[in-house]
Parts: sequence; structure tokens; C-alpha cells
Amino acid sequence: MSKENLLIDRSLQFAGRMVQLHKYLVKTHKEGIISKQIIRSGTSIGANINEANYGSSPADFIAKMQIAQKETAETEYWIRLLKLSEYIDEKMFDSLLKDCMDIKNILTATLRTAKDNK
Repeated sequence: MSKENLLIDRSLQFAGRMVQLHKYLVKTHKEGIISKQIIRSGTSIGANINEANYGSSPADFIAKMQIAQKETAETEYWIRLLKLSEYIDEKMFDSLLKDCMDIKNILTATLRTAKDNK
């Protein structure tokens, strides 16, 4: 499996987790502000990765992947805030953060390769 396909698959699975997290936060904690932020940033990662694969040029591909990378940084922030605010437990925090950081690391490597090949 290519790095891009792995990234698409991982980011789609992560987006699904963000949807489930949003539903959990709203239903269990009646939390609406952070849940809206994290679903937006967490699902945007995969959307930008998918869009990058249809980019019109190498520069367009890189620009979209950089947006996805920025969205992982924002999502990481919201995950940390949810833990700090005690909306999620340690186990959920560790799992969500690991998935987010794995995607971020793959994005970083993909961007490095794309910039080297440009």
C-alpha cells in the first residue's frame, strides 16, 4: 500500500472516530463548543488529503497536504484540551492522540518527499 493510500485510509478512519467523539461529547456531556471544533478540524484532515491527491500540480498537492498537517496540529490541541477538561479519560486520550500523531508523522514524511521531488 502506498503512503498516500495509507494516509487516506488512516485519515478516513480518524474522521469516523471524530464523528463518534462528537456524538459522545454532545450526548454524554452536553458539550457543544469543543465538539464542533474537533469534528471540523478532525474531519478536515482527510478531506484535504483526499483533495490533495487530485491536485492540479505538485505545488497544489503540497499546499493541500500542508493544510491537512495544520489541521492535525489543531486537532491535537482539542484532544489535549478535552483531556485537561476531563471530558475524556486517559485511555481515550492516549488512543486519539496516538492516531492523530501517526497521521501527522505520515503527513510530515509525505510532505518531505513531495518537496524533495518537486
